[in-house]
Amino acid sequence: MNIQVFLSEKIQKALVDAGVPSEYKAKVQQATKKQFGNYQVNDVIAIAKLLGLPSKKLARNVVDLLDLNGIACKIEIAGPGFINIFLDPHWLEDQLTEAISSPRLGISIYKPLTIVVDYSAPNVAKEMHVGHLRSTIIGDVSVRTLTFLGHKVIRANHIGDWGTQFGMLIAYLEQIKDNCEITLFNLDSFYRAAKQNYDQDPIFAQRARDYVVKLQGGDEYYLQMWRKIVNITLIQNQKIYEQLNVTLTSADLMGESMYNKMLPSIVEDLQKKGIAVKSEGAIIVFLNEFKNKKGKPMGVILQKKDGAYLYTTNDIACAKYRYEKLKADRIIYYIDSRQHQHLMQAWTIVRKAGYVPESIPLEHHMFGMILSKDGKPFKTRAGGTVKLKKLLSEAILRARSLILAKNPAINTEELDRVSKVVGIGAVKYADLSKNRITDYVFDWDNMLNFEGNTAPYMQYAYTRITSIFKRSGKDEKHLQFYGTFQLKSEPEIQLAVRILQLTEAIIIVARDGTPHVLCTYIYNLAVLFSIFYETCPIINAENEMLRQSRLKLAWLTARTIKQGLELLGIETVERM
Repeated sequence: MNIQVFLSEKIQKALVDAGVPSEYKAKVQQATKKQFGNYQVNDVIAIAKLLGLPSKKLARNVVDLLDLNGIACKIEIAGPGFINIFLDPHWLEDQLTEAISSPRLGISIYKPLTIVVDYSAPNVAKEMHVGHLRSTIIGDVSVRTLTFLGHKVIRANHIGDWGTQFGMLIAYLEQIKDNCEITLFNLDSFYRAAKQNYDQDPIFAQRARDYVVKLQGGDEYYLQMWRKIVNITLIQNQKIYEQLNVTLTSADLMGESMYNKMLPSIVEDLQKKGIAVKSEGAIIVFLNEFKNKKGKPMGVILQKKDGAYLYTTNDIACAKYRYEKLKADRIIYYIDSRQHQHLMQAWTIVRKAGYVPESIPLEHHMFGMILSKDGKPFKTRAGGTVKLKKLLSEAILRARSLILAKNPAINTEELDRVSKVVGIGAVKYADLSKNRITDYVFDWDNMLNFEGNTAPYMQYAYTRITSIFKRSGKDEKHLQFYGTFQLKSEPEIQLAVRILQLTEAIIIVARDGTPHVLCTYIYNLAVLFSIFYETCPIINAENEMLRQSRLKLAWLTARTIKQGLELLGIETVERM
């Protein structure tokens, strides 16, 4: 059950019954402090002011009409009209019983929508680097969460597998043929050399452009070379996805080449509709919504005078395809904040042309940069780009040292497994626990700390709880069906409420693409469990019924932590 929504409906009915017009809404939110109850309503004061009514009197009328019998044990009015709701422990016990018997922890399946999520999008012929991390893992949390809620999610890995760079690469590979093995590592350096030749040698540049024309024209030799370059990249990228525990596969690839055949007709259609015009040989859309430095409508080029198409043209085709062919009800892009204006311009054209109706959301879930401790973009000591492969290997090595220090007797096989889970989890959680809008500082010491809001702390909290069950001698089936919940103390009640708020956290993540909300939820749950564990004896409880209740509460906490971490794409282990 979504308690927040449930209480909001009750409050709204009471407001209407109190004579407040239905367009006025009062939001129920989780209480900020336990002395304010479990949930609070603050909007009655603002509504009263708009209606010219005494706020405390309106609050009193709402509370008198509020039907929470058997749900709340106390409802109080504080200050000028704040409403604080204290949930009844017996009602909470019933909700816990429902959650523990459900494979989904009592979370409902929502009406399914078709949702396209565009994320990761690494470069072809280049190794994935730290700049691809945020798009990849934040987007994957969105996919996991939306899928968990029952939506049909289409993963779209929009790779740059088309364009001038392939003409440059093919020309360079011909130039050095038989001199070097083609690997992704080599392709990375070949690309830099090809770009240098392209910029400095007019003959090479013309040959590269000619090869692009032949590639786009379907010449089999150049298509074969192109496929070879793309496949080498994709094989290596898939290894990174698997190491990161990301759900992307080769079936999710949607490269720019997919839309190549759509571009001529789109440009022609935009001209027919009077949206695009020819200017100095190029095809341009002038947008009144965006101004240049002179205050005039900004010109967005769709096709250069040499016939080449631009990224904007591809993104117009991309949005059109996702609505018309994939039948998307919602389209989400995880691309960094520097691309925001570019996307807004493309989508403005898309809306003007009627390719995607206003009823279909086009959402840019942008994110900030990863910084070093000096506040500058995260680089190697030599100033180069940090490769993801190397970063993840270092994370596992650092985790291995920590695990060995804590458990020197651990066997090699288990050490390898735990090191990978902790190391990769630490890198992911350090990113996911920060608001995606902001930049964040990459810090090995913080992310691999077993204290505070970190993956190792969460993973350790999970193993700590599972060890309680082993000591109790009870298995999952026994805990699920034997005995009833008995919430006798404040720590038990606070823990129970937090367990039941998982739905609320998941809904926010699914709506806004903000994994840090789920991270904060899991961390607070782990902290509340620690308080419960310290103050409420479990195995040595005063009687058997209370012992069973507390074991069930602990087990439900462990399941909730595990489910939360799974939605974040972070694994757990039974022993650390």
